[in-house]
Amino acid sequence: MPGTAEEDLRTVLVTGATDGLGYETARLLAAADHDVIVHGRTAGQVDDAMERLVKDGIDPLRLHSAVADFACFNEVATMAHLVSKAHPRLDVLVNNAAIAGAEHRELTEDGYERTWQINYLSPYLLTTMLERRLAATPRSRVVNVSSSHHVWASLEPAALKEMHRYSPHSAYSRSKLALTMFTKGLTMYGAARSTAISVHPGILDTALLPTYSEAGRPAVEGARVVARLCMRQKVFNGAYYNEKSEPAHAAAVVENLTAVKQLWNVSANLTGMG
Repeated sequence: MPGTAEEDLRTVLVTGATDGLGYETARLLAAADHDVIVHGRTAGQVDDAMERLVKDGIDPLRLHSAVADFACFNEVATMAHLVSKAHPRLDVLVNNAAIAGAEHRELTEDGYERTWQINYLSPYLLTTMLERRLAATPRSRVVNVSSSHHVWASLEPAALKEMHRYSPHSAYSRSKLALTMFTKGLTMYGAARSTAISVHPGILDTALLPTYSEAGRPAVEGARVVARLCMRQKVFNGAYYNEKSEPAHAAAVVENLTAVKQLWNVSANLTGMG
């Protein structure tokens, strides 16, 4: 997969890159001679991941760090500022950081249900704050790691405000539906020079596996899907891809432009970007 020309080499920010799918995606991209910004919740986790990547044969000069707890908007905003300052170009943003729904409803310090903020609101905030940097780079791309479970979710007004009965599965599915709808919104309201896609990388043996099943494929198999979509020259803007790296059908509401606009506006208000 290595690039064959200088202009093919890219700088990629992978969120949630300290383990599982994110780690393997970062490893594959760095092995293909791309510069990879490795994000993690703490500096210690990022340092450990980068050490493991180097032991896995990655050139340390290809690796850069970014730290933010996605349960804290201030940390996400600070990270976006530091990434923009440190990197004159950003070709690809992979919004991979996610958690499974907690057993009981938990609120972040910003006052939002934890799964909703980490899996959706913080990626929305990060992407929005990095739009100018992405727009300044030709053929830039946002790759949102979604889930096939998004088709079972609802984003009624009450759900957006978290004024409903909580369940871990619905919290996770709802966050992934929002991320998939956000992908469509980026094609209408985002940086004009960037493309955006979402992808279900498959059922994988990661920390999120209990959300899906008792068995999953190795994380590296899903990472190959994500990395391929990061490097593929042409993708369909706003499309949802499956674990075969092929365009697939997303939930019907993803094509409902009124609902997408409503979500965009609500998200902007909730994150202070409105």
